[in-house]
Amino acid sequence: MTNTVSELRQSFLDYFKSKGHTIVPSSPLVPPNDPTLLFTNAGMVQFKETFLGLEQRHYTQAVSSQRCVRAGGKHNDLENVGYTARHHTFFEMLGNFSFGDYFKREAIEFAWEFLTQVLKLSPEKLWITVYEQDDEAADIWLKELKIDPTRFSRCGEKDNFWSMGETGPCGPCSEIFYDHGPSIAGGPPGTPDEDGDRYVEIWNLVFMQYNRDAQGQLTPLPKPSVDTGMGLERLAAVMQGVHNNYDIELFQTLIKAVADLAQGGDLNSQRVIADHIRACAFLILDGVVPSNEGRGYVLRRIIRRAVRHGHKLGIREPFFYRLVKVLGTAYPEITKNQGIIERILKQEEDRFEETLDRGLRLLEQAIADLQDKLIPGEIVFKLYDTYGFPTDLTADIARERHLTLDMDGFEKAMAQQRDRSGATSQFKMDMSQQAQSTDCQTEFTGYEKVQDDSVVLALFSEGKPVNSLTAGQSGRIILEHTPFYAESGGQVGDKGHLIHGETVFEVEDTKKMGQAHIHLGKLATGSLQIGEQLQAKIDAPARQAIARNHSATHLMHAALRQILGEHVKQKGSLVAPERLRFDFSHFEPINTEQLSQIERLVNQQILHNTPVQTHLMALEEAMNSGAMALFGEKYDEQVRVLSIGDFSTELCGGTHVHHAGDIGLFKIVAETGVAAGVRRIEAITGNRALDWVAEAEKTLNQISGLLKTRRDALEDRLVQLLEQNRQNEKEIVRLQAKLASSKGKDLVGQAKEINGIKVLAANLENVDMKQLRTTLDDLKEKLGTAAVVLATVVKGDKILLVAGVTKNATNKIKAGELVSHVAKQVGGKGGGRPDMAQGGGNDPSQLAAALLSVTEWVKNRSE
Repeated sequence: MTNTVSELRQSFLDYFKSKGHTIVPSSPLVPPNDPTLLFTNAGMVQFKETFLGLEQRHYTQAVSSQRCVRAGGKHNDLENVGYTARHHTFFEMLGNFSFGDYFKREAIEFAWEFLTQVLKLSPEKLWITVYEQDDEAADIWLKELKIDPTRFSRCGEKDNFWSMGETGPCGPCSEIFYDHGPSIAGGPPGTPDEDGDRYVEIWNLVFMQYNRDAQGQLTPLPKPSVDTGMGLERLAAVMQGVHNNYDIELFQTLIKAVADLAQGGDLNSQRVIADHIRACAFLILDGVVPSNEGRGYVLRRIIRRAVRHGHKLGIREPFFYRLVKVLGTAYPEITKNQGIIERILKQEEDRFEETLDRGLRLLEQAIADLQDKLIPGEIVFKLYDTYGFPTDLTADIARERHLTLDMDGFEKAMAQQRDRSGATSQFKMDMSQQAQSTDCQTEFTGYEKVQDDSVVLALFSEGKPVNSLTAGQSGRIILEHTPFYAESGGQVGDKGHLIHGETVFEVEDTKKMGQAHIHLGKLATGSLQIGEQLQAKIDAPARQAIARNHSATHLMHAALRQILGEHVKQKGSLVAPERLRFDFSHFEPINTEQLSQIERLVNQQILHNTPVQTHLMALEEAMNSGAMALFGEKYDEQVRVLSIGDFSTELCGGTHVHHAGDIGLFKIVAETGVAAGVRRIEAITGNRALDWVAEAEKTLNQISGLLKTRRDALEDRLVQLLEQNRQNEKEIVRLQAKLASSKGKDLVGQAKEINGIKVLAANLENVDMKQLRTTLDDLKEKLGTAAVVLATVVKGDKILLVAGVTKNATNKIKAGELVSHVAKQVGGKGGGRPDMAQGGGNDPSQLAAALLSVTEWVKNRSE
C-alpha cells in the first residue's frame, strides 16, 4: 500500500470495520448542543453523551476520522503553528471506540495489529507507556503480546491518566510512541530527556474505567469503555519517512502552491499559510464566517494571520482564497463548496488588506522607538482597534523580533474602551415555568387526526404533581395519546381544548418533555382528575395554517440552496399560524432579484400541486437517499423523511399539507441579517399572503390616484418627481448660499476694530452649517485681519457655531478657544484649528449675550 493521507485514513476505517466497528462520519467542527466547547477538538466529542450514559446508540463499537480545530478557548495551538513540527490549527483524529463493549485487551490488540501487521511498522520502532498503577494493561503488553520490556515504561497520572473533568468518567491511558532514531535528540517517555523530538506519541488508548466523585474517590464503572485517538498527520509523517508533519505529501502540495505565489520566501511562513487554509476552509464549510466575536472571531484571526504571513513573503494582492482549489485535490467536499469558501475568504482578505500596510508601518515605528523589549499596550490596542490586528497576530510579529507585549497595558486600554461605550450585557432567564420530571409516554396521533379520545396520565399545578384540577386553575396535563403537536423543530405547539362533559381545559401551548407531551393551559370549567377520559381537540384552522407555513419552509429552504448555493444551512426557524421565519447561513444580504427568484421557485412548486409524502426509514438509508438533515442535529435510528416531489427531501417530524397546492400562495415579506453570517427571511402563506397582496394593491391604487398616473407608469412618474425634487433642492441650496453671501456683505459694516483686529459676532437665520462656513470664509477675506463668530439656530433649539481667525491674527487669538468660549455659554462645547473651529449648544436664550461677549473676550486676549 502507499501512504497518502487519504489512503491511511481509509485503511484505518476499513481495518476497524472488519473488526465489527460502525464507521461514524466526522461531526461538525461546531459542536451541537455543547456550550462548553468552542470547537470540536477531539474524536470523542461527538460521543460525549454516549460515554456519559445520556444517549443510546444502535452500535457499541465505532470508528471515525474526526476533523478537529484547536485555535481558540482552552485548547489553542494557534501561536505554535509555524514554529514546531507537529502543531496545527486543524487536524484529523483517527479513533476507535467501545461503549461498554470490549476493553483493554481488545483495544491494545487492535492497535498493535494495525500498526505492526497492517501498516508494517517494526516493533523495534515503537515504545509503549502505561499508567504506573495499571498492572492489567502492563500484563497485556508484556506477557500476552510479549513486547520488548526495554521499550516499555510506566508513567504518572500527569501523562497517563485521562479524565473528562474534575469529576465524572476517567481512567488510565496507554500511549504508543514512534522512535525516529538516534539521529534526533531526545529520550524515551518517562525519562528526563523525554521532551526531545526523537520519540513522538502517535496513539493514545484511553480506558474509561472509573467514575470520580467530588471527593476524588474512584468507583469502577459498570460498563467500562474505550476512547482512542491517533493524529492522522503524525501517522502520515511516520509512514512517509519524514520527521516534520509539514513534510508529508498533503502539506507539501499546499506549501509548493504558496511558494509559487510568493516566488520562494521564508519556509515557516509558507507552513503557517498551508496549515491555516485547511482550518479556514473547513470552518467555513461547517457554517462559520468571519466576525468580531466567538467562533467567527477565531476564524478572522486565522485568516489575518495567514494574510500577514503572505505579506511577509512579499505577496501584495489577495492570495489566500486561491489555495482553496489546491486543498480540494485532497478533500472532495472542499471542491464541492469551493466557490462560496473562496468568496468569503476573499472578502475578508480585501477588508484586511485595506489596513494591513498602515498597521505594519505603525508597528515598525513603535518598534524603532522602543527603549526596551516591550511593545506598549496602547500600541497593541491601537493595532487591534484601528487596524484589525488580533493580539496574537501582533504577538506573532513580536516573537519574530524577540520582543514581548505589554498585555496589562492592552487590557487597561480595552477596559477604558468598554467604559466609554458602556457596553454591558444582561441576560434574564424566565423561571416562571417550572419543569416537571415524568416517566410518562404519550403516543402522538396528530399526523392522522385533529381530535382523539384519551386518558389523563398525569396532572401538574405550579410545577408540582397533583391528583386533580379545579375550575380557574392553571396546570399541565399529560395524556396517554394526543393529536396535539408538541413544540419541536421550529414548529410551535398546538392550541385547542380538552373536553369531558362540562369540563373544558383550554390548551394554550404544547411542549415535549422526554417521551411525554405536556398540554399547558387553564381549566375553564368543571374539575379534572387523573384517569379521566377526555376528548382532545386541536384548533384545526390554526393547525392548517401551521402546516402551510411548515411545508413552505421546506420549499423555501430548497429554493435558497438553488439560488444562493449549497452552503446555505438552516440555523433556526419558527413555524407559527401567522408566519414563518427561517434563519440560514449566508454571508451577504440577498438582493431583490434573488428574492424574486426564490419566491417564484416556491410558487412554481405550489402550482405543480405535488403530493407531500412521508416515509419512515433507517437514518442511514435516509441520508443515502439524499435527505437533508439539520446541521449537527441528533436523530433516532428510525426517522421520518418528508418529500415534496423531487424538489425537497428533508428529515422532519412536523405536520404538513397533503399537496403543495394546499399552501395557496407564498410571499416573502422581510429579509434581514440577524448575526454575522446568518440571514433571516420572514414569509407568509395562504389567506395571510392573499391579504398582504390585497393591501399592497390598495396602496398602489392610492399612490396611482395621488400621482394621477396609471399603475404601469408609476415608476417613470416617481423617477421624474425625484429628479425634479433633486433639482429643486439644488436651487434652494444655491439661493440660500446667495442669501447668506448677501448677509455677509451686510455684516462687514458691523465689524468693530479692537487692537488692530476686526471683530464680528452675528446670528444668521435660515442657514445650515455649510452656509455658515462659506459666509465665514467670505468675511475673513473681506475683513483682512479679523476674528469672526457666526451662529444659527436650527430645529427649534439646536445652535450651530463657527469661529474663524485670519492667519495673521492667530498669534493672539485662537479660533478653537473663541468658539469654546461662546459654546459654553449656550450649554455646549466646541473646538478646532487656530484659524477655524466649530461648536454647538442647546440654549438659544443665552445666544445673544454669548455673542455680545465676543468683543470683550478678543479685547482681553489681544492686548
